[in-house]
Parts: sequence; C-alpha cells; structure tokens
Amino acid sequence: MEGDSWEALAGRRVVLGVSGGIAAYKAIELCRRLVDAGAHVIPVLTPDATRFVGAVTFSALASEPVRTSLWDSPEPIPHTRLGQTADVIVVAPATARVLGAYVAGISDDLLLATLLATRAPVVVCPAMHTEMWEHPAVQDNLAVLRRRGVYVVDPAVGRLAGGDSGAGRLAEPDDIMKTVVEAVLSRGRLAGRTVVVTAGGTREAIDTVRVISNRSSGKQGYAIAAEAAAEGARVVLVTTVDRPVPPGVVEVVNVSSAAEMEAVVLPRAAAADIVVMAAAVADFRPKEVVDRKLKKEDGIPEIVLEPTHDFLLDLGRSKPAGQVLVGFAAETDDVVENARRKLRSKNLDLIIANDVGAPGAGFEHDTNQVTILGSDGSEEKLPLTSKREVARAVVAAASRRLPSDQGATP
Repeated sequence: MEGDSWEALAGRRVVLGVSGGIAAYKAIELCRRLVDAGAHVIPVLTPDATRFVGAVTFSALASEPVRTSLWDSPEPIPHTRLGQTADVIVVAPATARVLGAYVAGISDDLLLATLLATRAPVVVCPAMHTEMWEHPAVQDNLAVLRRRGVYVVDPAVGRLAGGDSGAGRLAEPDDIMKTVVEAVLSRGRLAGRTVVVTAGGTREAIDTVRVISNRSSGKQGYAIAAEAAAEGARVVLVTTVDRPVPPGVVEVVNVSSAAEMEAVVLPRAAAADIVVMAAAVADFRPKEVVDRKLKKEDGIPEIVLEPTHDFLLDLGRSKPAGQVLVGFAAETDDVVENARRKLRSKNLDLIIANDVGAPGAGFEHDTNQVTILGSDGSEEKLPLTSKREVARAVVAAASRRLPSDQGATP
C-alpha cells in the first residue's frame, strides 16, 4: 500500500502518542501522512517528548491541538474520552520507559492513562539504542504486549543517534501506516466477515472481435468493495473492468461474460455473509458466436439474441440463513416501483434503485443518486453524492441486517 492506498483511515480518529526519544521528530512526518489519509489525528505528547519536538508543530499539522497533560485539559477526564473515542492509538516512538509502564499498568502521564483507558487497537513503534532494544526486560515487555493483542512495529536496522549502527531505529512511516491500517481493519464492523462484490458491465461476444456490452464503469462496485474492506471484511471482487484494486481486498477475479461471472460468483457466494451484485449483467447475448471476425464485405449480419441466465434468481433461492443479498436496479422510468418489484421477485434483502437517467448519476460518473430499499419496507433516499458515500450507506445498511450472533456491530 502506498500514497492514496490509505483509504481505510479516512474519517478514523487516531490518537498519535509521541514519547521522549530522539526519533520523536519522525512522528511529525507520520502525523502529516495520517492527516493526508483523511484521519482525524489527536496528538498526545509525553512531557519528555517536548524536549525533542515542539508541541506547536504537531498542533499545526494535526486535527486537534496537542495534549500533554492530564491536568491542562478543559475536560475533567481527558484520557477516558480519548481512549473511548479512538479508532486506533499509535505510539511512535515508543521508548523503553513507555513500553515498561504500559505493560505494568502504570498511568503516570496522559499517554499512558489513555492507553489503559481504551479498547481500540494499539500500535507501538519502539525506537531506542541497540543495547536497550536487545535487553531482556524490553523483549519480555514486547512479548507481553503481543500476547495482549498490541501491534508491534519492530524497529529498523540503521544509523542511530550516537553515530553507530544497529537495530533500534524507528520504522519507516510507510511500514507504520501499513500496520495502522491492519489494526483499523481488524476492528471494523465487518471484521471476520466475507463479502462478495461484483463490478462492471459484462461483455457478450458477437465474434472474435466484437461484443455487446453496456456503459458500466465498475466505479460503484469498486467503491463498495473498498468500503467493505475498510470495515474489516475479507472481500472477493468479481469484476469485468481493470481498475486499481481497493486496499484490503484479498481476492480479485476478472471475468468477461455473464456466464463467466455466474461460474465465479455462485460457488463463492455460498460461504459469503454479504453478496452485493453491483455489476451490470447483460440481459441478452448473441445466440450464436462466430469464431472469426465478421467482415463488412460479407454484408450486414443478422444477430439473434437470447436471454442470459439470471443467476441473481439462483442466489435468492439458495440464499443461506443469515446471508444478506443486495441487488442493483439501474432504471430510467418508475425507478422505485421497478426496483421494489425486483426486490420481491428475486428474494433480496436490499436493492439499490439507481436512476441512471438523472444528471450526474449512474454509469461512468464519480457521483450517484440512489434509493436503498429493504425487504422490511425501509427506504433510504440519498442525494447526489460521491460513489464512496453511496458505498458507505450500502455497506452500513447490509451490516445492520447481519445476525448479531455472528459478531456484527449494529
């Protein structure tokens, strides 16, 4: 993951803890990258950290002013609020003192108190001289933290503050960011779930060169895959288009025709918690496919069409207990009414009524305007907005319908 691949951090509350080591200056770059990724960053500096870096720098770069003390906040219990509202806590650098105090449960400053007051995932990034890093006490403390589920980003080997080289140099920002994303994904509302998403328009062959297709760009399906991954799901993306793979998506299967998509989706859907059929699957295909390129001089060919198999019907009929099945209805007339009819006839849990004739909505646009209809009679109308925002609403609606006994967060 690089650069614009940190989408899972968008909108997340990140407490960035900085402790008193020479590597504290590197936390400035980490802070900038977290903010650039869309995270809401709250910097918490230990008193010793301010001997190495200025609080004003972090206040200027972060989303909130720096916190340095339990006693200088307008809130009576700042560590509790920080711990309870954080999506992830990152300590970079984490000194030997902070690691030892964290293991022992000692809360003698705001950062340590916040670490003890949270149930959010914690990422610690040790940085210290080689002899300290290799000391049995430090290694024992790290082993305890790992057993408790804390993410540890091991330091790199390189030039140290004293001029010598060895293990103990703070890990690079990209390596820290990767672990922060991993930690966030592990606690999403879809952690431990499997989500199958289809995207793009199928292509039905006429001859070896020509196809019948549609204008679907796959943007909405990819946005849904990205959002499901950001919520911690294991995502299988079945796609007809070649677009950058969303971060966190573990399996991408490229297909072309409706029949190929059916052959891939049906076996995978059986074990999925959520299936989102966002692809524009062709309703018709040529009855006969010519095994060569048709030539103009041979005259205008007569192309006889036949219906493709509607495997969404199969998915609805064989839907396992507890699975949430989501369909899309790309319509231009009587949008909601036609979508409701499809919702009922195909035994769907949700259907996304998509007015593809509306300005700025539907195929090829970066924005969309939809109504989310539920089998329980619910109706959620979204204004014209980004396809990622539509994806958030779709994933949230599907997540709410998952059985609570499988661990979903309502």
